[in-house]
Amino acid sequence: MRRSLNITEPAIFMKADSVLKGGKPFFLPDFSSEVHYETEVVVKICRLGKNIAEQFAHRYYDEVTTGIDFTARDLQTKLRNSGLPWELSKAFDNSAVVGNFIPLTEAGKIDELSFRLDINGQTVQRGCTGDMIFSVDKIIARVSRYFTLRMGDLIYTGTPAGVGKVHVGDHLEGYLGDRKLLDFHVR
Repeated sequence: MRRSLNITEPAIFMKADSVLKGGKPFFLPDFSSEVHYETEVVVKICRLGKNIAEQFAHRYYDEVTTGIDFTARDLQTKLRNSGLPWELSKAFDNSAVVGNFIPLTEAGKIDELSFRLDINGQTVQRGCTGDMIFSVDKIIARVSRYFTLRMGDLIYTGTPAGVGKVHVGDHLEGYLGDRKLLDFHVR
């Protein structure tokens, strides 16, 4: 989301190819005692692309949803303090949860999408794609510089303020506008 930081390029994190879908529960890993949720708008790539110019990036996605980027925050801090890569804290099995996709034509303009995360019936994060530090198109252009994008690839776009710890028994629901697209429990 927009901040007063002097960031010139989006950060890129990889996720394992074990994405949770369909309301399946997220099981807290045994190697972390501080797993945090980060709700994000997720776009699905619909065509092959490499080195995509920002002005053409909108041609490479046509579906959208909400998702959760889980981070083992205690492990991330340990790795960061040791000067090591963060992959273990961001890309462990099932650390990406994705909701049901809807066509972008139903969702609205990509730079005007409101989204939120409710945990146990309380809103804990709320954002709008128009407030992001980097637009979805800029993110896609940046990612495609380093990785060939393929049909079905998922791009998580960034999280608003309000990240926090999840607990066994939590019920997470993700919304795009007023439409619930994500619904699962933590076990």
